[in-house]
Amino acid sequence: MPKTLVRRLATLALIPAAALAGLVTVAAPAEAAVVSTSTLQTQVVALSNQQRVKAGCRALRVNANLLWASRGHSKYMATTGVFSHTGARNSTFISRDRAAGYTAPRSENIAWGYRTAAEVVNAWMRSPGHRANLLDCGARTFAVGVVYAANGTPYYTQDFGSR
Repeated sequence: MPKTLVRRLATLALIPAAALAGLVTVAAPAEAAVVSTSTLQTQVVALSNQQRVKAGCRALRVNANLLWASRGHSKYMATTGVFSHTGARNSTFISRDRAAGYTAPRSENIAWGYRTAAEVVNAWMRSPGHRANLLDCGARTFAVGVVYAANGTPYYTQDFGSR
């Protein structure tokens, strides 16, 4: 595996309760450039769906509850500088998704520092855990939340759901 990829990706795969069978993975930074969060979110959604269709899965629709949860977690990471699937008050993507009103959480990808949507999606596609989440044909909905830290670094959370 190239040194650059090893430095840029830190993969953490967690398998939650068997009923959820979701994988959780992470990716790490590059230099950030300022693009609106709504633009980045829209671009990550489109590029993620392109990868899914290319792999034979259906495109996912964005779910407003997952969007609320994913943006909230990105905001937490951007505000605290803590890059982790564990959020405020030891929350997990499952508890955050459920607190946002989404009852069928499946998996989560996080990343930080990537300047463009293409960079973050390409990084996720090069990482086995991220790729598995992105190309999970059992997922039905998803959302991408992007929030900039005060220093301009973007934090990404991509949550997937089963309904």
